[in-house]
Amino acid sequence: MAASKPLEAAVAAVPSAGSGVGSGAAGPGVGGLPRWQLALAVGAPLLLGAGAVYLWSRQRRRRDTGSGGRGDTGGGGLKRNSERKTPEGRASPAPAGVGSGHQDGTGAHEEMSPLDRAQAAKNKGNKYFKAGKYEQAIQCYTEAISLCPTEKKADLSTFYQNRAAAFEQLQKWKEVAQDCTKAVELNPRYVKALFRRAKAHEKLDNKKECLEDVTAVCILEGFQNQQSMLLADKVLKLLGKEKAKEKYKNREPLMPSPQFIKSYFSSFTDDIISQPMLKGEKSDEDKDKEGEALEVRENSGYLKAKQYMEEENYDKIISECTKEIDARGKYTAEALLLRATFYLLIGNANAAKPDLDQVISMEDANVKLRANALIKRGSMYMQQQQPLLSTQDFNMAADIDPQNADVYHHRGQLKILLDQVEEAVADFDECIRLRPDSALAQAQKCFALYRQAYTGNNSTQVQAAMKGFEDVIKKFPRCAEGYALYAQALTDQQQFGKADEMYDKCIDLEPDNATTYVHKGLLQLQWKQDLDKGLELISKAIEIDNKCDFAYETMGTIEVQRGNMDKAIDMFNKAINLAKSEMEMAHLYSLCDAAYAQTEVAKKYGLKPPTL
Repeated sequence: MAASKPLEAAVAAVPSAGSGVGSGAAGPGVGGLPRWQLALAVGAPLLLGAGAVYLWSRQRRRRDTGSGGRGDTGGGGLKRNSERKTPEGRASPAPAGVGSGHQDGTGAHEEMSPLDRAQAAKNKGNKYFKAGKYEQAIQCYTEAISLCPTEKKADLSTFYQNRAAAFEQLQKWKEVAQDCTKAVELNPRYVKALFRRAKAHEKLDNKKECLEDVTAVCILEGFQNQQSMLLADKVLKLLGKEKAKEKYKNREPLMPSPQFIKSYFSSFTDDIISQPMLKGEKSDEDKDKEGEALEVRENSGYLKAKQYMEEENYDKIISECTKEIDARGKYTAEALLLRATFYLLIGNANAAKPDLDQVISMEDANVKLRANALIKRGSMYMQQQQPLLSTQDFNMAADIDPQNADVYHHRGQLKILLDQVEEAVADFDECIRLRPDSALAQAQKCFALYRQAYTGNNSTQVQAAMKGFEDVIKKFPRCAEGYALYAQALTDQQQFGKADEMYDKCIDLEPDNATTYVHKGLLQLQWKQDLDKGLELISKAIEIDNKCDFAYETMGTIEVQRGNMDKAIDMFNKAINLAKSEMEMAHLYSLCDAAYAQTEVAKKYGLKPPTL
């Protein structure tokens, strides 16, 4: 078991180690919680996508339409799923007969107070609004604003908000934002005005301002309105992608930890470049110079790279492979594949692709090299959210090397990502047929069957899958992945004590695997609500591997829910610097931006969600 096993891409579809860029932050490949369950682990329901950072542990579960709202006047909360399209009604009672005149036909206007006259103008504007006559409505609301006494802040804020609603219908977004700002200045917790301004900022491409406003709305509404949560999720994703694009382009390549790299290579059984060096290869420098010097010069780059691999001196591998390739040596194909693999490991897919393309096109190269290159390029395409290209590469690999167990193992994981569980199981079965001793494939097949049964709420199949896990760990007691995946299933079933035992077995087998400590820490939070123990275990993960981005991300998420936004932002930034793909980096930026937005909202409006 390791953070780098390819199945980690499941569920969240984030980069997997099977493609050389995994983080452990995603899914069940390490037997721990996928991202979509991270919030559940600290007792909070998931909202939407990256907006999960808004979660808080004691959120009310009531989903009835009145569970967080006040009325539709004066800037209170809104009913869940309200469209917020209509102008406000009466902000304060008006005397009977307002706007109707006296029975004797004389006008009552001169007998009305300034506020009554303002209300009458507003009511007239509402009629125009409902009739679709927005210009006339704006005139009426403008009149109401001019007539309203300045000390009547609640009424005045309503008039500004109503005029903003009319401007919105005319798509005059700058005017919408300006009027909503006036309304919020008069009534800082005016949900309608905040949300309308958020939408205007979205149209004006003011993402930061939009996020701050919609964050305030989410908190005020107790996270009960789907509209505001969807907008929060949308703007967080846009901000994340925008920032990640720039950051990833200029990032310094970073080699993962040795444990990660070893775990990654262990997920392949038919990978020539990861096999130990042959006896004769190790003694190049000692060979008799006469007669063998030419061969040594040709092979030294790749063979030196292999030697560095065995010494875990990974930083020198790309340069040695480049020497082999430039010299067009005997091991050019192997050097291209090894260099591409390390480009993937440091998160440089653009540099990896040409090398993989070249190996795949070498029809005279060893078929296992070409199949391995196809597996890695297919995994890379999946990370880039190009499932059709990914599927094509895996299918081509199966065509050219049908006896290669790795093809079916990794394609099975792709099928899980695509929710094609039956096909995934068929691929795992073929992998097992070719390599009956493949404990990893058997464990992952069992997890695929379990996940299908669990999401389909089929209790009989769930129990059968649980029995399957017992069989796997009995048959392969040294396979940490089997215990880890079983722990995930046990957690789903709320068998927390047994899940904890399984994670302990994982740690016994792989004490240097940081990700296991993170998952065990999350379990403590979900099971015992033991925050101190959970944080202790996650801190241990960072101590073991200070390049474990999953640990920093998890720590950041917990700190958000504790209300420690500055520390959360620091943790997210550390994870961002370790991200191995642009997509993963975008997700982390979304979390960081959400935490930052909460700090700004707290400063401006004194609004913070309840904390752990």
